[in-house]
Amino acid sequence: MSRNPDASAPSQQEEAQPPERSSRLARASLILMTAFIASRVLGLVRELVISYEFGTGHDLDAYQAAFRIPDLIFQVVAAGAMGAAFIPVFTAYLTRRREDEAWRMASTVINVTFLVMAVSATLAAIFAPVLVPLVAPGFGPEARALTVDLMRIMLIQAVVASMSGLVAAILNSYKDFVLPALAPVIYNATIIAAALFLAPRPGMGVRGLAIGVAVGSVLHLLIQMPGLISHHARLRPTIDTHNPGAREVGRLMLPRIAGLGAIQVNFLVNTALASNLIVGTIAALNYAFQLLMLPWGIFANAISTAVFPTLAEQSALDRPDELRRTLSLALRVILYLTVPAAVGLLVLRVPLIQLLFQRGEFTAVSTAMTAQALLFLSPGLVAIAATEITTRGFYALHDTRTPVLVGVATVGLNIVLSIILSRFMAIGGLGLAYSLANGAEAIALLAIMRGRVGGIDEQRLIASFARTGIAAAIMGEALWLGMYAAGDTLADGRFIVRALLLLALIGIGATIYISLTIWLGSEEITRLARRGRQRT
Repeated sequence: MSRNPDASAPSQQEEAQPPERSSRLARASLILMTAFIASRVLGLVRELVISYEFGTGHDLDAYQAAFRIPDLIFQVVAAGAMGAAFIPVFTAYLTRRREDEAWRMASTVINVTFLVMAVSATLAAIFAPVLVPLVAPGFGPEARALTVDLMRIMLIQAVVASMSGLVAAILNSYKDFVLPALAPVIYNATIIAAALFLAPRPGMGVRGLAIGVAVGSVLHLLIQMPGLISHHARLRPTIDTHNPGAREVGRLMLPRIAGLGAIQVNFLVNTALASNLIVGTIAALNYAFQLLMLPWGIFANAISTAVFPTLAEQSALDRPDELRRTLSLALRVILYLTVPAAVGLLVLRVPLIQLLFQRGEFTAVSTAMTAQALLFLSPGLVAIAATEITTRGFYALHDTRTPVLVGVATVGLNIVLSIILSRFMAIGGLGLAYSLANGAEAIALLAIMRGRVGGIDEQRLIASFARTGIAAAIMGEALWLGMYAAGDTLADGRFIVRALLLLALIGIGATIYISLTIWLGSEEITRLARRGRQRT
């Protein structure tokens, strides 16, 4: 098992995972899921407000395209230092009670990241007129000019987000999850306020959204500062290039940077392909992706974030059996929650999109485009959820190279499939390419992880997945029958009637799914129920 070379630890006798540790993980997951629900709900409200104001028109296409370069800079320069590289190294210091060294390492990483981000963002702002045609070659002169303006505003977010992400990584290393989880809530609320009160002002329009993004990123950082104070942060305005911890972060970052760069290239290619399809394709694809990210954020990302510091700790203490059990359990729980969510999104996609978005500038044509994308994106939810936790296992082992190599291959496959399938299936081809490529990635990573840690309780995993799949399939059939029985009311009824019908269908589907998994002997639901009784 890979370790921080600057901090060796004695090998300890393998032991079962203590109940109190499992309980802490459950509590952390619950806290994060609650905060992520609030964040994702606000994110959904954000999309509702934006869809009402801008629909799937030229301005919103420009807004989405303008995000690409700031995202590219952020992901390539800063995101590689967060979580994947930073948390395992910082946690190793904390585990060995070398806190002052941890803060010296953190100071160097934060200062270097800020300088590189600031320079990169400045250069991108200067050369924005050259970069935009590469991102969206199908845009006309007016749309390109607007995209340049929006990009320059949102480059502020890229710089600030890099600092905010590293602060969140520090707090997560201390297993302090509340403020980092609340920060996206503030971010989304700021963009909503900008869409409601700034964008409608004369001469502002979609530029108001870009300003909201920049201001929201600043608040995202500021809300986490009390957490640093509570942990007696000892950040210094210095750069120590010889610091062994910072060097280890840099070593772990390099392959991660390559992988994130490849992912951003994939986004750029998809944006370029979408810009050559009918107007609104970029915006519709984004709406579908936001719906997909709702269950991903609530379940997969929340649980993976809560579990990651524990995986890093188990790796630092050389406890492979504990790490294997933690990883396997987290994977089974994530699949238990995301498989029915994927089926629900697939079956209920049209009434869901109509209820949430179809008003104002968001027309029936917009609904049809978004639903077509979501139809083919929905199966990918299971793949990206499995990849999320499996990748964290590799990071805990100080291995960023393996996920990157697999990820780069996935990006290549996705690009090839996107180019081919978009010619025949338009926006649906882009969604299908995403699901197929990410499915291949999940399978490859799980196979490699199985060999790396000596198994991932694959028999229990397969049995769990089979129970989950059977129950979700029956649930999906019940949802379809319910939609058929509701008839045109789901599409043409009053808003409150449609909302109640959809909520009733979701509630019935959840009841059927949970009841079936209990009858089939699911360990995941019984474990969750047991944790709930222990808390009460």
